[in-house]
Amino acid sequence: MSIGYACLTIGVENSQQKSCNLKNATPEKLQEIISNNLNSLESIVDYNIENNIKLFRISSDIIPFGSNPINQLSWWTLYENKLNKIGTKIKNSGMRVSMHPGQYTVLNSPDSKVVENAICDLNYHGKFLDSLGLNREHKLILHIGGIYQEKENAISRFEENYRKLEESVRKRLVIENDDRSYNIRDVLDIGTKLSIPVVFDNLHNKVNPVNEEISEETWICLAAITWKVNDGRQKIHYSQQNPIKKRGSHAETIGIREFVNFYKRVKGENLDIMLEVKDKNLSAVKCILCTGRQKISSIESEWGHYKYAVLEKAPDIYQEIRKLLKNKNEDLALPFYEAIERAMDTENNKGHAINAAQHVWGYFKDVANEKEKNDFVKIQENYKADIKSLENVKSYLWKLTLKYQREYLINSLYFFLT
Repeated sequence: MSIGYACLTIGVENSQQKSCNLKNATPEKLQEIISNNLNSLESIVDYNIENNIKLFRISSDIIPFGSNPINQLSWWTLYENKLNKIGTKIKNSGMRVSMHPGQYTVLNSPDSKVVENAICDLNYHGKFLDSLGLNREHKLILHIGGIYQEKENAISRFEENYRKLEESVRKRLVIENDDRSYNIRDVLDIGTKLSIPVVFDNLHNKVNPVNEEISEETWICLAAITWKVNDGRQKIHYSQQNPIKKRGSHAETIGIREFVNFYKRVKGENLDIMLEVKDKNLSAVKCILCTGRQKISSIESEWGHYKYAVLEKAPDIYQEIRKLLKNKNEDLALPFYEAIERAMDTENNKGHAINAAQHVWGYFKDVANEKEKNDFVKIQENYKADIKSLENVKSYLWKLTLKYQREYLINSLYFFLT
């Protein structure tokens, strides 16, 4: 079993990716961005290894304009050593990675130019995974595409154009049900006919169901049949509905009780589960710790990341968690994260926020110069008077964190959660 997340991280040093506009995509600029993005990917891989995250989706933008003629760089040669290094880390750690071309990669379009571009884009994605030295268990995920008022013909075009793909790409390809056009039954029919593994997406199935009486467990079992030995463990996508956004929008964080119930119901220990959620790695770590064997040290480490964010939102829950962590012999992960979720759902309170900021300031009060001390007093007063925002207060404290290299705070989620 592996639980993972997609593309970006929260609170991980040196993991930011860069991009540029087409008009600025000079060879020099592209090399600068590729170098940054590969360094960022390596930082993410290192973070994943440290946190026992065995599943990760690499951003399609890792190589800017990877399938666009504007990018004439032989990046697989220019960065061969770096790519080999990253690929070796992935393989040695037992991590499984994937890529997911975006909404404009449409293999069944009636427009031949769109199809041509889609094939080029899939070739680029396949080449990137190849450049890491990874086998076919590391997948490319694709939606079937549009209906174009003629679903049967659209499916036929997908089948025809799928056969035009390079064999190396076909071996990596998996297809997924979407939230509008192709439900899980459609995708299973196509996958079975073409021998393509099928990824079941639970939220897409809720938004675009075949039959609401058929359980998620049943669809996952049917999708399992499409996965062959060389494809690796069956993979699914899991997300939860954002309660305040349109139907099908991903939640900010994975509600842990709901996830654990799902995990038990579908026998998640036999699956690779890709979380699609706004808080990315944070939910991945949470779900891993709540579904596997845990060490108290792991929960205590997590508390170090969250404690000032919790203090800012709910001092009573802060004290509740401190008390909880004294019970060394109990299963702490689930109640710990449920308390974190309750804290983060609490409405902002200016007094609590100032209290937390002053606790963080305690890391600097003995080393800060007079100007910094006066500036902190002033920014607090301006926040109380609604002249400055809490973001301004945190930004100032983050600046000091970096200046004085307070490692504990660098790893804190206080600066990243609101």
